[in-house]
Amino acid sequence: MKFVFFIITFFIQTIFTNAQSLNNKKIDGYRPIWFELGQKYEYGDKYSGALGTYTAKHVPLAIYAKEVDKTFFVFGGTTSAEERYLLCMIGEFNRKTGRISKPTVVCDKKGVNDPHDNPSLMIDDEGFIWVFVSGRGRTRPGFKYKSKKPFDSSEFELVSEEEMTYPQPWNTQHGYFHFFTKYTGVRQLYFETSKDGLSWTEDKMLADIPVNEGEKSGHYQTSNVYDGKMVGTFFNRHPNGNVDKRTDLYYVQSADFGKTWTSVDGVELELPLVLRESPARAIDYASTGKNLYLKDMGFDSVGNPICLYIRSNGHEPGPASAPYEWCITKWDGFIWQTFVITSSDHNYDMGSLYISGKEWKIVGPTEKGPQEWGVGGELAVWQSKNKGEKWKRIKRLTKNSKRSHAYVRRPVNYKAPFCFFWADGDSHKFSKSELYFGDFEGNIWKLPYEMKNDFEKPLKVK
Repeated sequence: MKFVFFIITFFIQTIFTNAQSLNNKKIDGYRPIWFELGQKYEYGDKYSGALGTYTAKHVPLAIYAKEVDKTFFVFGGTTSAEERYLLCMIGEFNRKTGRISKPTVVCDKKGVNDPHDNPSLMIDDEGFIWVFVSGRGRTRPGFKYKSKKPFDSSEFELVSEEEMTYPQPWNTQHGYFHFFTKYTGVRQLYFETSKDGLSWTEDKMLADIPVNEGEKSGHYQTSNVYDGKMVGTFFNRHPNGNVDKRTDLYYVQSADFGKTWTSVDGVELELPLVLRESPARAIDYASTGKNLYLKDMGFDSVGNPICLYIRSNGHEPGPASAPYEWCITKWDGFIWQTFVITSSDHNYDMGSLYISGKEWKIVGPTEKGPQEWGVGGELAVWQSKNKGEKWKRIKRLTKNSKRSHAYVRRPVNYKAPFCFFWADGDSHKFSKSELYFGDFEGNIWKLPYEMKNDFEKPLKVK
């Protein structure tokens, strides 16, 4: 067992560090961070722009708590429109009052400007809010924080410091389940479990699927939980550890808190997965030369998994990698089926999947935006009334925007009007970025960039 307790010297170091940081400070406005990776091509950076709600591998970012009728949400903020200084932050929207709180700094990243270190969110059965702050490989540690009071985002205490990237924590009926990534040579998938958030199991590797024996591997994933009991995750494969060649689609699930794992059709699997042609493989994309960019996943009413992703012809931005096809792959109870929704103009366009009976929806930047061939665009709602087989755009949420809208995220147990939230920003050059949320009726609210009071009403823009 891995016991997360701290020696006296560590407490002293933590107190000293926090004394000089912005941790637990209220910030007078919502200022998401802008980021540029720095890999330049003819049509722009590999990805850059509004990344306050980045990455797709940080899940979940928002949770609606019916006990207090509030939506809690985390994001990567910054100190001002002129700076790129990452603050891992949390805010709350009160449905009864229609007001938004001033955001709280959970973790001051001390000069880091990279939203790969953005946070994820979990709420336990007693209402305590857990914020899992991502590290970056083995160069920057990750952190787990817990709110000092239930359903209160004003103050947090540090629980642990450890190696973890892309945190995906889930509160299940069995306890806390955490999918994450470690850079053990390449990006490899792990999980851990806990009954109380303080004592965790040892890290268990989920997958290590190389192209050929002796070669490196690597994976990205997106996960979810069904009926509070079964956890499932879709993941891709990085041939020889190369993230720019990400391909193939795999799925595994566990109904007993990670003790045993199976494929979607019940074949028991031994961890870590090491076979390319594993029973866990849903789609062989490597043989067609396709890249695969995971976005979101969910389950239908009987627990069949569905994955939303973009597939393309390569990692380079611009027409060379087109088409950028928005796809879903679903298990229908017998076979995997794949359907194309629409196409956009970038691998890192990001949307969310909503599943309710036969009616499924997707919200994302599928429409051409102000910065062509860049991350994000104009937002639209797509609908399927036959479980994902045919799709129709039913609403354009934004138009004539000056900045592109990116990384649309779905809150757990979402409740209108906070059905999704996202940030905007110039896709190609450093710019101001702002946060928004909206509903399926087409209403959009902008969170205040400057706040004088502890709670204020967001500005309705549509």
